[in-house]
Amino acid sequence: MATSLVMSCHQAPREVYGFIATLGNDTVSAESVTRQANSITTDEVDRFPRVHVRHTVIRLQPDGSIRHLEMDIHTPSEPPDERDRKVVADVSGNEVRLTKTDRSGTVTRTFKTGGAPVVGHVPQMYSLYEIYFATALRHAAGTGKGSGKPVALRQFYIDREFDHFPLGDVSVTPVAGGKMEVAHDWLSGTGEATVDTAGQLMQYSGERTTYKVHVTRVIPPPDVTGIAQRYESLESQAGAVKPLSIRDTLSARIGDASFTVEYGRPLERGRRLLGDVIPYDHVWRTGANAATIFTTSVPIRLAGLDVPAGSYSLWTVPHTGGTDLIVNRQTGQWGTEYDGTRNLGIARMTSDSLAAPTEMFTTQIVPGPDPRHGTLIFSWGTFRWTAPVELK
Repeated sequence: MATSLVMSCHQAPREVYGFIATLGNDTVSAESVTRQANSITTDEVDRFPRVHVRHTVIRLQPDGSIRHLEMDIHTPSEPPDERDRKVVADVSGNEVRLTKTDRSGTVTRTFKTGGAPVVGHVPQMYSLYEIYFATALRHAAGTGKGSGKPVALRQFYIDREFDHFPLGDVSVTPVAGGKMEVAHDWLSGTGEATVDTAGQLMQYSGERTTYKVHVTRVIPPPDVTGIAQRYESLESQAGAVKPLSIRDTLSARIGDASFTVEYGRPLERGRRLLGDVIPYDHVWRTGANAATIFTTSVPIRLAGLDVPAGSYSLWTVPHTGGTDLIVNRQTGQWGTEYDGTRNLGIARMTSDSLAAPTEMFTTQIVPGPDPRHGTLIFSWGTFRWTAPVELK
């Protein structure tokens, strides 16, 4: 009796909490977490864009990184043989052994870690992000690294086929005031987090990435079972939630000239666009994900700039008093890789407002009153930016 009492007095406290991730007015993931010492059990649902329901058990190393992970994943929209799968990860020495099992069979791979701490990645599962930050803080303290010094981690992938995508690199940088920054191979940009002194994730923002989610720690945790049932029902009735940003191609003609614009089309989702999703006085990719590519078959004058025939990337810089259009000679780059040294030129666009908001970012090239003139138009939410196109 006395022995039992002593053991219970020294038992680590049990913590129960959760995370909610939103993208504008859409909830994209919800998670319930139970943690006791180095053991974590979570139930999570996300729609990114398809619904995934997950039950996960994690055992941590003394440094906070992952020692063992088991995740059961239910994806209602998958083919029957792949609808339910189990992923197991074991970290030992300098190796990670990953196994995926579903009705179609089992895949096992072993990867070298290079001695770095190991974490796991699911795009919208923030108990895994919390492990990133807690592990980095412990290593920063153990090595005497101060604020601003990045900590290198290795991550394995759960939602990607790890027989094609082996371990990736993660960089977590503690910043003063309980702030953390994270960058990794599958995150375009830098995520920003607020943590407490134990590394517990309080908030996360993807504003500096292409996944512009906002994540909040909640107590009590959300009803994941009920949310998952609603999501599955909605998906069966209406299909998957709309993707974050589809890639589209506009084709247009003015007289004998042909034009194409390849660009990402983000959704408004109830967000404030100018000054928030699109910061003022900063270069914007003019869409989402990869840079926006503009191709003209003939020399033109665009917003007063002389543009030879060929392909270019288009960027914009909104200001409170107007918007600048940038024509850049570089193409094929990601939308965070703007190189101003390769600019062909910068010109002012005309800005006005739309009476009826546009939910999806839209690019148009509209022919004018004669075969030599037209207009390039960008519209999203209630803003519209236009620039004249003239064939030379």
